Amino acid sequence: MKVLVTVASKHGNTQGIGEAIGAALTDAGVEAEVRAPAGMADLDEFDAVIVGSGVYVGRWLPDARSFVEQHADELRRHPVWLFSSGPLGDPPKPAEDPVDIGAMIELVGARGHRLFTGNLDREQLGLGERAVTRMVRAPYGDFRAWPEIRAWAAEIAGTLRAVAVG
Repeated sequence: MKVLVTVASKHGNTQGIGEAIGAALTDAGVEAEVRAPAGMADLDEFDAVIVGSGVYVGRWLPDARSFVEQHADELRRHPVWLFSSGPLGDPPKPAEDPVDIGAMIELVGARGHRLFTGNLDREQLGLGERAVTRMVRAPYGDFRAWPEIRAWAAEIAGTLRAVAVG
């Protein structure tokens, strides 16, 4: 069983979530490979796929959306899970799923979607991004819930192991 974890990340924070998912899958006995979505030719070597994206202005990043759209036929032949990273604060806001996630779930027949809290580091932002974060009063800080992320990956690993045995 080999899983592709592909992640679109603007500043590397969502990539960190993807890497944690890959590590948790490996720890659970499922081979995982973490790659960027751009430049993926085909998915033949993978038995399952997890696609993730940072969320900006309520939407997935273009690389993640393009990956899902370009590989939709192949993805429908694999077990697929999606995740998003973006809400900030305690309690996390915004609490809503990205506006484009429903269409992507339907397009590939994803088994599920998880929305994880994100990280906003002032040092990573350009001037325009800092202005927007001030305007919407977004809190700075790392709000990623690592135990929740690892638990989700372990659930997926359990599902995949059960499918492989059955």
